[in-house]
This record gives sequence, structure tokens and C-alpha cells, in this order.
Amino acid sequence: MTGLGSLTGVRLVEGYRKGEFGPVEVTEEALRRAEEAQPAVNAFVRIDAEEALAQARRSAERWRRGEPAGLVDGVPVTVKDILLLRDGPTRKGSRAVPAQGRWDEDAPSVARLREHGAVFLGKTTTSEFGWKGVTDSPLTGVTRNPYDVTRTAGGSSGGAAAAVALGAGPLALGTDGGGSVRIPAAFCGVFALKPTYGRVPLYPASAFGTLAHVGPMTRDAADAALALDVIGGPDPRDWSGSAPVPGSFTDGLAGGVRGLRVAYSPTLGGQVAVRPAVAAAVRRAVERLAALGAYVEEADPDFADPVEAFQALWFAGAARVTQHFGPRQAELLDPGLREVRAAGARLSALDYLAAVDVRMDLGRRMGLFHRTYDVLVTPTLPLTAFEAGAEVPAGSGLRRWTGWTPFTYPFNMTQQPAASVPVGTDEDGLPVGLHLVAARHRDDLVLRTAHALYEAGAAGVAPPAP
Repeated sequence: MTGLGSLTGVRLVEGYRKGEFGPVEVTEEALRRAEEAQPAVNAFVRIDAEEALAQARRSAERWRRGEPAGLVDGVPVTVKDILLLRDGPTRKGSRAVPAQGRWDEDAPSVARLREHGAVFLGKTTTSEFGWKGVTDSPLTGVTRNPYDVTRTAGGSSGGAAAAVALGAGPLALGTDGGGSVRIPAAFCGVFALKPTYGRVPLYPASAFGTLAHVGPMTRDAADAALALDVIGGPDPRDWSGSAPVPGSFTDGLAGGVRGLRVAYSPTLGGQVAVRPAVAAAVRRAVERLAALGAYVEEADPDFADPVEAFQALWFAGAARVTQHFGPRQAELLDPGLREVRAAGARLSALDYLAAVDVRMDLGRRMGLFHRTYDVLVTPTLPLTAFEAGAEVPAGSGLRRWTGWTPFTYPFNMTQQPAASVPVGTDEDGLPVGLHLVAARHRDDLVLRTAHALYEAGAAGVAPPAP
């Protein structure tokens, strides 16, 4: 991928400032790529070409006057169809959500991007209410992987990841309740950050409660830091949001990793079977961290797989988000969502609180772990992208998506910052992701470590063929 569609958001802003190119031609290129790939990949619910070009023209005029609106003025962005984007419906991948109604409000992250002059290309696909780790829904069908359209893009922010990989905007907003920005980022060869819970305000509140995060999906860590500088401010509509941090995440990228204490856990203490090509790519990147001056040690965090507790919290959320649906609406739902909805409805308050107890103990264990280690490194996923349209890989014997995502959902339970970094490909040319985790509120460490890998040439993969 070459040309304007290959440029990062940071580079676009630099180019606008220098007069090398303008927001209109950049937006036209992003729209062209989105529209050309849509029939095969299905990354978008809606492409708002006319409105995007109008926003780009207003941005171009601001740059002409030397008065940009903010940090991402003129940068094309996309918004997952879980988050409100005014002047159009947010149906959350569900036929049970009507398109009619008043759609006159932006989500907090969208509002911050709008204030900073971003150009909104449209809404990207999601699984229904973001309930699973792949992206297909009865409303929009199957979203496919740009590297191989017979494979899944991952999910539930699969459309967002595919859009970034295709050059349809360098910045996408996704949501992550159990891996939903990191899973598709790993499958589609892009970068994704799940910030510390509350760092990016969320409104309306998620039915999945404090498991749900909003995060940027980008070409690299520098773009994610830029995005977090924009969307990370507080919003009065989110009572659980964090206070603003001093300084800039972008300014904190340059510290490098020399002296950083890195724990490398290739299998979470033997709990996860990782495919050899994935393990090899992640290990090479870890060796590069050591060569850059990090103190790397193989060490496993002290916890057993919390999948049962996570599923109790997750299934309860699925029951809650669909609780008001009558029988006719329920029939419209994804069959898998109907199953987990029913399982969630059977849980008692004591079952839920028992899962909360597991969650709190997991947080305690990770808090102690980070007294010794600054950053934990694992694979993002134990495998690369499997067949599109399936919740689990064929022949795996797994029942639910959580069976193949054991590295991601524990860190939604602990609310820690975590990122997926592309670090290579497997024998089929499919991207591999490396997972970075730091202590709560140390988003800067995750971004700085990822940026060091990019700067050293150890992160990033070749873009998909047109």
C-alpha cells in the first residue's frame, strides 16, 4: 500500500502543516479505498462520502488560514457502530434496533475527535452488541480479513481493523470488552490500544459494565498516542471516567525501553497452546526488546484462567442489553447471542458477585505482579485468522469465542492498559500480534514499549494486496 492512503495520522498532520497535500485529496483517497474494498471485505455499515468531503473542505480552509481546529484536523477516521455518531443511526449490528429515531448526539470519544477537526468517513461493522470475538451479524453479514477474504477479520471491532488495514482512514474508534480491539488488530495486522478503564469516557454506559473500554485502532503506536491525547479527556456523561493526566502521551513515546523490566509469558504458564509460527514471531520481537536494553525474563503472572468468571460477567451483560426485547425482537438476534443471553438470565446475584470476587482477586494478583515487572508480554492470540463466518475455528472443539482468546479477556477484568502490536506473519501470510500489558494507569508504558518496537523495525507488517 502506497500513496496518501498509506500515511499515518501523524504524517498527515505534518503534511497539512507543510502544504504538501490537503484534507480533501486525502479524504477522497480514503473513501476510494473504502468503497472499492466494501463488496469483498464488508468493513462498513455506512460510508458517508458527501458529509466526509464537506468536513474535509472545511478542514482545508482552516489549514489554509493557518488555524487548524486541533490535533487531528483533516485526518479521516471511522467509528464502530457501537458508538454514537450524530446524524445517523447506531444500530449496534442488530436488526432489533430500529434505524428510526433521534440520532443527535455524539459519544464522548467521537465528540472529542469532532472538536479536533477529524473527518468522519462512516460507521464500521460489529458483531451484534459486540458480543463475540468475530465480526458477523444478522444485520450486516460477515466482515472478512483484508489479507484473505476467506478468513475472519476478528471482532467485535472487525470493521474498524479492516478499514485501517485497507487504508480507509488511519484512525478508527473501537470498543473492547474482552479483546474486541486487540483481537481484530492481531488478525488484520494493525495496532490497537485498550486504555486503562475510564481513560476514554464511554456514554451511553455499556451493558457489559466496567469490562467495556473505548480504544483507538491505528497504523502504529504514535498514532494511538495522538488519538489518546484527543479522546482521553473527561466527559460529564461518564461518572466512572478518570481524571485527565498531566502531559501528553505523544510526548512520552521517546523514552525507549532501556532498563524496562519485561516479563515474557509465552503460554501463561503452560495454560495456552500457541501455534509455532505465532510463538516464533512473538519471541523474535521480545528478543528485540532485550537488544534495545530492556531486562527481559520469562515469567508468568500468578493466575489460572478466569474464563468462568468472565463468562458470568459477560453473559449477564448480554442478558441485560437484550432484557427489554419481546419475543419478536429476540427472534431477530444472532443465535449465539440468544444462547449466551439465556445463560446470563439464569445467573443469580450470588453467581454474579462470585465472579466479581474472582475479578478482584485477579486485579490484586496483577497489581503485585507489576511491583516486579513494568510490562507483561504475551501473544495477543494463540492463532492467526481462521475461517470467516464462524465463532470458533473448525475442528477446534471449542464452544464459545473465549476458548481461543485466553490472553485478552483477563485484562478487561483487571482494567489494565493493553495493546496488540503486529510483529510478523505466519506461513500463510496472515498477521501475528504481540500483546503488551502494564499496570493500571500506565498507558504510557504500553505505548512507549510498542513505539520502541516500531522504531526498531520489529513491528508492523506489509499491507494486504489490493
